Amino acid sequence: MSPALRSAWLVATLGGVGRLRPAPGTWGSAVVLPAALLGPLACLLLAVPLTLIGWWATRIMLGEDTDADPSWVVVDEGAGQLLALAALPAGTGARGVILAFLLFRLFDITKPGPVGWADRQHGARGVMLDDLVAGALAAALILALRAVLPDGTF
Repeated sequence: MSPALRSAWLVATLGGVGRLRPAPGTWGSAVVLPAALLGPLACLLLAVPLTLIGWWATRIMLGEDTDADPSWVVVDEGAGQLLALAALPAGTGARGVILAFLLFRLFDITKPGPVGWADRQHGARGVMLDDLVAGALAAALILALRAVLPDGTF
């Protein structure tokens, strides 16, 4: 395996996490949860480069197969989960992290509305985009909950 292909594989699988069974997407989401300890801004700032390098790696790994979305590619779950975590308040507790995790996985698995549209896009863009939209929807719901629930709920 060439160094570029090996690097792309490591990024696409988040260091091999995408090979864990069962449910590699859930493992890919879970691996970034400790980032919540760094705070919302750090989660957002981590999501940006992970998205960019994830798009690159996915494009390399898929090659000409623009319809593929292999389950072992989990960098997209990591990036989307980081978006959901970015909506939590600084110093959030385990309840907030669990809520962000569950909402992101719910939207990623059920693919409502815009997540389904993004999932139907082709190539690396589609692979990355559906999880980013799922993360954005989870973040929007968390922000809405924060607006109506008392401080300290998360």
